[in-house]
Amino acid sequence: MTPKANVRQYIDGIRTRLIKVSSEIFNNPELAFEEVKASRLLADELKQAGFDVELGVAGLTTAIRAEHSSKSEGPTIAILAEYDALPGLGHACGHNLIAAAALGAALALGEMKKDLPGRLVFLGTPAEEDKGGKIDMIAAGLFEEIDAAMMFHPSAGYTMVGRQGLALTEVKIEFFGKPAHAAASPEKGINALDAVIQTFNGINALRQHIKSDARIHGVITHGGVKPNIVPEYASAEFYVRALKDDYCAELVRKLEGCARGAASATGAELKFEIVEPSYMSRKMNKAMGNAFASNLELLGLSISPLPEGSGLGSSDIGNVSQVVPAIHPYLHICHANVSGHSQEFAEAANSEYGHEAMLNAAKALAMTAVDLFMDSELMKQVREEFQKTN
Repeated sequence: MTPKANVRQYIDGIRTRLIKVSSEIFNNPELAFEEVKASRLLADELKQAGFDVELGVAGLTTAIRAEHSSKSEGPTIAILAEYDALPGLGHACGHNLIAAAALGAALALGEMKKDLPGRLVFLGTPAEEDKGGKIDMIAAGLFEEIDAAMMFHPSAGYTMVGRQGLALTEVKIEFFGKPAHAAASPEKGINALDAVIQTFNGINALRQHIKSDARIHGVITHGGVKPNIVPEYASAEFYVRALKDDYCAELVRKLEGCARGAASATGAELKFEIVEPSYMSRKMNKAMGNAFASNLELLGLSISPLPEGSGLGSSDIGNVSQVVPAIHPYLHICHANVSGHSQEFAEAANSEYGHEAMLNAAKALAMTAVDLFMDSELMKQVREEFQKTN
């Protein structure tokens, strides 16, 4: 039996176990950096399978680094897992499926690792939805010895391997004004809320002059206390996104200009904060992606990409893709009219169809890792492509 056939057979044999892991994480949603149950569950599974497991790496309590004990000369391949949930929505991004698929791929590869060259690493990466645990793990050096990194993400209505991702920078603004009685003596006040609203108006005027792939979206996080008091304090939070990192930085400067103009117009004082770290744009490795696509075909799955012009999201996998060759393919778990980050998507993430997608993702990830371990020419192409694009 070939190594890829072994992968398929092994994952079929542990399907009930992987579905149980996925459902356990789904039924116990934990927010960013609070994924205690999920990280412990994954760490325990890996330890039982012969991995050397470290829980709490990179200064993050819920980050995992696990390496299979069978090591030899050859490439170091990392399988990445996410497992944080969304506030109020639970696993409406399907991270329970991501975690179970990564675990399944790692377990299948671990079962045959003695016959494969190189090193196998599992990285559990917390807080993708907020702050980006992968960024801390990069800074801690956990990707320095990695030759290729891969993960999968569930989607609505499309299956593809080469989707781009937007750079993202979070910005917080605060305005400080002067309170006054809003009816008796409004002229004595400085309205901080007006400054926030003027900032939004400035951004709305800016929209027609920015590139179509860019996004600036925000919420008012504080708008005052009572209508009869001129707001002395108001604040807002924005996400600035663009396909290129340098253009994202340019838009942040334009946003600051809108805020400073609002401060000048109202007389309020401005505090403008760029929240670090930022998510970088995504550079998917085509050579590795093509191998993943070929393995999907071996599983009887076809590529069904998004229509041209469809919107893009952001993820800290972009930061990973800037330092090592990486792929972030998508497998659909529901029909196209369902939106990510919705209750309907959460239901799909714990459905029979979602579990089947997770099992196929686990197989395709492990089969692609087999290609990288055993095909030195493919690994050379992966490295050369990465060097050319960075």
